[in-house]
Amino acid sequence: MEIWTKLTAWFDSTHLHEQIKDVDYIALFTNPWFIIPFGLMVGYMFFKQNWKDLIITVILIAVWWISGTAYMNSLLVNGEIQIEKILPVIFGGAAALGVVVYLLFGRSD
Repeated sequence: MEIWTKLTAWFDSTHLHEQIKDVDYIALFTNPWFIIPFGLMVGYMFFKQNWKDLIITVILIAVWWISGTAYMNSLLVNGEIQIEKILPVIFGGAAALGVVVYLLFGRSD
Protein backbone atom coordinates (compact mmCIF):
# COMPACT_ATOMS: atom_id res chain seq x y z
CA MET A 1 0.00 0.00 0.00
CA GLU A 2 2.95 2.30 0.60
CA ILE A 3 4.03 1.89 -3.02
CA TRP A 4 0.57 2.94 -4.20
CA THR A 5 0.70 6.03 -1.99
CA LYS A 6 4.12 6.98 -3.33
CA LEU A 7 3.00 6.36 -6.91
CA THR A 8 -0.11 8.54 -6.57
CA ALA A 9 1.92 11.26 -4.84
CA TRP A 10 4.42 11.21 -7.71
CA PHE A 11 1.62 11.32 -10.31
CA ASP A 12 0.02 14.27 -8.52
CA SER A 13 3.38 16.07 -8.41
CA THR A 14 3.74 15.83 -12.20
CA HIS A 15 0.46 17.73 -12.77
CA LEU A 16 -0.05 15.53 -15.83
CA HIS A 17 -3.82 15.46 -15.37
CA GLU A 18 -4.05 19.26 -15.49
CA GLN A 19 -1.77 19.40 -18.52
CA ILE A 20 -3.93 16.92 -20.44
CA LYS A 21 -7.11 18.68 -19.32
CA ASP A 22 -5.86 22.12 -20.35
CA VAL A 23 -4.53 21.21 -23.81
CA ASP A 24 -5.23 23.90 -26.37
CA TYR A 25 -6.09 21.58 -29.27
CA ILE A 26 -6.50 24.45 -31.75
CA ALA A 27 -2.95 25.57 -31.06
CA LEU A 28 -1.77 21.96 -31.10
CA PHE A 29 -3.16 21.25 -34.56
CA THR A 30 -1.87 24.55 -35.95
CA ASN A 31 1.61 24.03 -34.51
CA PRO A 32 3.93 22.85 -37.31
CA TRP A 33 6.09 20.95 -34.81
CA PHE A 34 3.09 18.69 -34.18
CA ILE A 35 1.06 18.74 -37.38
CA ILE A 36 3.91 17.97 -39.80
CA PRO A 37 5.04 14.74 -38.05
CA PHE A 38 1.40 13.81 -37.42
CA GLY A 39 0.48 14.41 -41.06
CA LEU A 40 3.52 12.45 -42.22
CA MET A 41 2.54 9.57 -39.93
CA VAL A 42 -1.02 9.53 -41.29
CA GLY A 43 0.24 9.85 -44.88
CA TYR A 44 2.66 6.97 -44.33
CA MET A 45 -0.18 4.85 -42.95
CA PHE A 46 -2.24 5.61 -46.08
CA PHE A 47 0.74 4.87 -48.33
CA LYS A 48 1.43 1.54 -46.64
CA GLN A 49 -2.32 0.86 -46.45
CA ASN A 50 -1.95 0.24 -42.72
CA TRP A 51 -5.68 0.52 -42.04
CA LYS A 52 -5.52 -1.10 -38.62
CA ASP A 53 -3.19 1.52 -37.12
CA LEU A 54 -5.00 4.32 -38.95
CA ILE A 55 -8.36 3.25 -37.49
CA ILE A 56 -6.85 2.99 -34.00
CA THR A 57 -5.38 6.50 -34.40
CA VAL A 58 -8.77 7.87 -35.47
CA ILE A 59 -10.46 6.17 -32.49
CA LEU A 60 -7.92 7.66 -30.06
CA ILE A 61 -8.39 11.15 -31.50
CA ALA A 62 -12.19 10.74 -31.37
CA VAL A 63 -12.09 9.64 -27.73
CA TRP A 64 -9.84 12.58 -26.88
CA TRP A 65 -12.17 15.00 -28.67
CA ILE A 66 -15.34 13.53 -27.13
CA SER A 67 -13.86 13.67 -23.64
CA GLY A 68 -13.70 17.46 -23.89
CA THR A 69 -17.27 18.08 -25.01
CA ALA A 70 -19.95 19.79 -22.95
CA TYR A 71 -21.81 16.47 -22.76
CA MET A 72 -18.95 14.93 -20.80
CA ASN A 73 -18.92 17.93 -18.46
CA SER A 74 -22.63 17.39 -17.73
CA LEU A 75 -22.24 13.77 -16.58
CA LEU A 76 -21.74 14.84 -12.96
CA VAL A 77 -24.34 17.05 -11.29
CA ASN A 78 -23.76 17.96 -7.63
CA GLY A 79 -21.20 15.18 -7.34
CA GLU A 80 -23.61 12.49 -8.58
CA ILE A 81 -23.31 10.56 -11.82
CA GLN A 82 -26.32 10.95 -14.09
CA ILE A 83 -27.04 7.33 -15.01
CA GLU A 84 -29.17 8.20 -18.06
CA LYS A 85 -26.26 10.18 -19.49
CA ILE A 86 -23.43 7.80 -18.54
CA LEU A 87 -24.92 4.67 -20.16
CA PRO A 88 -24.36 5.83 -23.78
CA VAL A 89 -20.79 6.74 -22.83
CA ILE A 90 -20.20 3.31 -21.32
CA PHE A 91 -21.66 1.47 -24.33
CA GLY A 92 -19.81 3.70 -26.79
CA GLY A 93 -16.55 3.13 -24.94
CA ALA A 94 -17.17 -0.61 -24.87
CA ALA A 95 -17.83 -0.60 -28.61
CA ALA A 96 -14.66 1.39 -29.32
CA LEU A 97 -12.65 -0.91 -27.06
CA GLY A 98 -14.17 -3.92 -28.82
CA VAL A 99 -13.11 -2.55 -32.21
CA VAL A 100 -9.56 -1.91 -30.98
CA VAL A 101 -9.30 -5.40 -29.42
CA TYR A 102 -10.63 -6.96 -32.62
CA LEU A 103 -8.14 -5.01 -34.73
CA LEU A 104 -5.21 -5.90 -32.50
CA PHE A 105 -5.99 -9.54 -31.68
CA GLY A 106 -8.91 -10.76 -33.77
CA ARG A 107 -7.69 -10.64 -37.31
CA SER A 108 -4.45 -11.04 -39.15
CA ASP A 109 -3.13 -9.07 -42.10
